[in-house]
Amino acid sequence: MLRTLDPDQPVVTITVDGAPVGAFAGETVAACLMRHGLVPTRVTPSGRPRAPYCLMGACFECTVELDGRTHVQACLTPVRDGMVICRNLPE
Repeated sequence: MLRTLDPDQPVVTITVDGAPVGAFAGETVAACLMRHGLVPTRVTPSGRPRAPYCLMGACFECTVELDGRTHVQACLTPVRDGMVICRNLPE
């Protein structure tokens, strides 16, 4: 079944890197970040940018800090109102 965004779907507010971002209830954190152009989601220790890739939890490229928990897979996590996300990017 093809899933599309319903414009009548409830919108929740999440915080990404200190800024409020609108998200559709039920979408994943990765989908929301990509829709808003908030990629990469992290940088490797060698400085290479990473972003959501497989979108099914196999590759771990989309990890973010979520409500203080590190290494959370954004592609497997549905948004909820008030969640705080920190992309792991250098200053």
